[in-house]
Amino acid sequence: MLLDMMGRAVSPVFVGRETELADLAEALRRARGNSAATVLIGGEAGVGKSRLVGCFAERAAAEGVHVLVGGCVELSTEGLAYAPFTAAIRQLVRECGADEVAALLPEGGARDLARLLPEFGEPSGDVESDTARARLFEQILTLLERLAGHRPVILVIEDLHWADRSSRDLIAFLSRNLRTAPLLMILTYRSDDLHRQHPLRPVLAELGRLDGVLRMDLPRLTQAEVAAQMAGILGTVPDFAQVDSVFRRSEGIPLFVEALLECGGDCAFPDSLHDLIIGSVEQLPEETQRVLRVAAAGGTRVGHDLLAAVSGLSGPDLDDALRPAIAANVLQVADGRAYVFRHALIREAVHDELLPGEHVRLHARFAEEIGRDRTLVPPGRAAIEIAHHWYSARDDVWALISAWDAAGKAAKTFAHNEMMKLLERVLTLWSKVPDAAERIGVDHTTVLEKAAAAALASGEVDRGSKFAMAALEELDERAEPARVARLLVQRSQLRKSRRKPGVLDDLRHAERLVPEPGLDRADVLSKLGSYLTFSGEVAEGTTLTEEALRIAREHGDESLEADLLLNLALGHSIAGNLAATIAVNATAQAIGERVGSGRITLRAIGNNVDALNNMGRSAEAIELALEGERLARKYGRYRAQGTFIANNRAEALEALGRFEETARLVEYALRMDPTLRTRHHLLRVRGYVAVARGETEVLRSVLTEVGAFGGAHEEFMQELSADARLLIGFHMLSGEPLAALEVAERVVREARIMSKPMLGWRVLGLLGRICEAVERLAPGRVAALRGQIEKAAATMTVDSPVADAYRLGLIHDHDAAAAAWERLGRPFPRARSLLHAGRAAAAAGDRAGAATRLRTAYPIAVALSARPLAAEIETLARRVGASLAAETGTAEPGAAEPALTPREVEVLRLVAKGLSNRDIAAELFISAKTVSVHVSNILGKLGVSSRGEAAATAHRLALIG
Repeated sequence: MLLDMMGRAVSPVFVGRETELADLAEALRRARGNSAATVLIGGEAGVGKSRLVGCFAERAAAEGVHVLVGGCVELSTEGLAYAPFTAAIRQLVRECGADEVAALLPEGGARDLARLLPEFGEPSGDVESDTARARLFEQILTLLERLAGHRPVILVIEDLHWADRSSRDLIAFLSRNLRTAPLLMILTYRSDDLHRQHPLRPVLAELGRLDGVLRMDLPRLTQAEVAAQMAGILGTVPDFAQVDSVFRRSEGIPLFVEALLECGGDCAFPDSLHDLIIGSVEQLPEETQRVLRVAAAGGTRVGHDLLAAVSGLSGPDLDDALRPAIAANVLQVADGRAYVFRHALIREAVHDELLPGEHVRLHARFAEEIGRDRTLVPPGRAAIEIAHHWYSARDDVWALISAWDAAGKAAKTFAHNEMMKLLERVLTLWSKVPDAAERIGVDHTTVLEKAAAAALASGEVDRGSKFAMAALEELDERAEPARVARLLVQRSQLRKSRRKPGVLDDLRHAERLVPEPGLDRADVLSKLGSYLTFSGEVAEGTTLTEEALRIAREHGDESLEADLLLNLALGHSIAGNLAATIAVNATAQAIGERVGSGRITLRAIGNNVDALNNMGRSAEAIELALEGERLARKYGRYRAQGTFIANNRAEALEALGRFEETARLVEYALRMDPTLRTRHHLLRVRGYVAVARGETEVLRSVLTEVGAFGGAHEEFMQELSADARLLIGFHMLSGEPLAALEVAERVVREARIMSKPMLGWRVLGLLGRICEAVERLAPGRVAALRGQIEKAAATMTVDSPVADAYRLGLIHDHDAAAAAWERLGRPFPRARSLLHAGRAAAAAGDRAGAATRLRTAYPIAVALSARPLAAEIETLARRVGASLAAETGTAEPGAAEPALTPREVEVLRLVAKGLSNRDIAAELFISAKTVSVHVSNILGKLGVSSRGEAAATAHRLALIG
């Protein structure tokens, strides 16, 4: 029975269940210690019990554990005794042969097993009696004990809820008596099938009281795990909408996820899954089934009064009809005098049984009754309930009207995605209702405009672009220039979100369409000025923004004024006036709060998180970001704006050296399926951590996704700067210093990167370090690069302690830089500055000074898991003969490692040239095996994990001349 559902579309990747796998591994560890254990795994049908056990058993078998599998079947309850044990012993006979199995038993014992398998000959002469049964139990106990004497055994018995009485008794017997054998029993059962009188319940209660028995309830998958499962099945990363839909319909049950994907996710219901679920319903009385069909039309949860009104049943009659469904655990009584289906897919299965006329009639009745008395549903749900039922009743007129009404209600609660879907419904129904515009009071283009805006707000960029394009096709810019301009701005924002070309063209076009100084022009200038400023065209961007701000104030448009203030604050930031940046952002935030604009409030908070971090006030930035993320959830804008704030929080965490928190936050935010630009920002922050830790493959993945390897066009200076830093880090970790130099030469020519002081000084500081690392390899190119760096630095200002710390490093005042980083609470750049200060001291002959600096830097690097930096510190310490032991005499980890031997230096030189072990062996007249040993020693001593990293370290530290 293991993996009996695997004929479906199944993810080749095992998703989630790390905790459960760990618990099983611990149980097996105890069993291996001659302390037999039993694990009971309960869970709903399809929740993944078989997959979990199958994955664990496969791993255990690979480690030499003997795995036996047996499963109960539905026929067991009708008299098929010992089915799981018969299956397990039959497997053993197939593997070993009947004679070998019989040899494990006491003399004559095989005749008892013959009752289960004919392979053991004729059964003993005893008829079925308590004595014979007890002997059979003992024979199976002995067989398992002796089998486990050869190697550990796992006995898996699945679907225990179908187990016959004899099997249940035998399981209880074995659990009580298997004490000292290295054997683990794993028993699975459907917890949702265990009604109050189920015969398995007392067995589980008994087993639960025994020592060595672990009871495990397998939960449904989280949305992130469902997304991973879908990715494994589909072979590609699914979009957020698809994940959200499948997660809601499956409610995290893997089997149902598979069934939904098997039918494409859009089918009414998979037949096989329908058959799986509907069987229990069809066993109920006919009147109960009728009421269930009514309830199914009402949704997963339906109130008692509403069900009574639609079904037409009086109180006692309704109670009598519902009681069997509740007893069978098809329906459950919920708070608020309501009934819920135990599982949403049960409701769907029942709903699919409705005849066409019945379907239309019932949904119309629900819509009418809720429309008559909106208190029949929970507060705030009437509009969407009515829209749903009229649409399901196929009444096009009322479906259109109610969808438009519900979309308006959704907008008031910031439910942008729901609003978009309702507007899509209006658009779908439009052609079916001749007087649609008169019915809802707006034209078709207005619906498209609102749908595009809702899509943009909810991050559905592709769909939003389609709505905007359709609206533009319906308009004439000569007749309605302002309206076309608004749509062009909207389309530009959608294009920007997907890094599509044409953003500036749309904005320029829109600006030409609205030459008069009104609010339409101010709105266009707001977007155009912002785009130009981000692109590095700060002067023009600021001029346009100031023009728009004058218009907004003249017309008293506070929301637009706040947006424009935020754009001006961006200009202040780039110009180096961070104090003004924070003040102007705060003013805009106050306006946002006063006018009730969550978007403005969140934008202001996100920008100030960035500003605070750039000023070196990273701890404050983190606290502000947490508040912003809380508000983003409150406003229903986490995916659109909360992830942006989370990205800024991740940058602050990374700056403070809290690398593990940074990685976790990035992973969480990415699961929210942010806009493409925010996703790339998050990935870049994860890349910074990868550079510091030497995680080359993680870094490669980041650079691939953001398009940095392919030279993807980046219009904004922040992205250009980030990609350059990551590319240089990747090439240095990969032992490609000249490739890193090439990136540096390209970057220093990009003036836009230098326009923002903090970004510029950080990049220049990195370029200066590259010069030091590769000077011996390309002295002429390095000299030219240094000249360009000096020229760029001469034009830049210092706007914050952070920028000044980078500047100090660039001018080689490393001790001052280290002190500055210490004041800022940024351990990683501090340790790096101390390394450079130590290197300078060593070059000046001050070995004691070098040792002092290195001893301070080393524990910082180790604590941060910054392996490349720690390796550089260790290597320099060896070269100057300095101990990394603290003054107390306690050595830091790795500090006592010996220096490279002369032979290892020779091997490292050839590794750096890219030679294989076989080539190195031929070059040095030694065996390839000996080379392999040398390479392993070199990696360990340098504290790196790959040949590329070893080569990079060798070049940086001049270990090979």
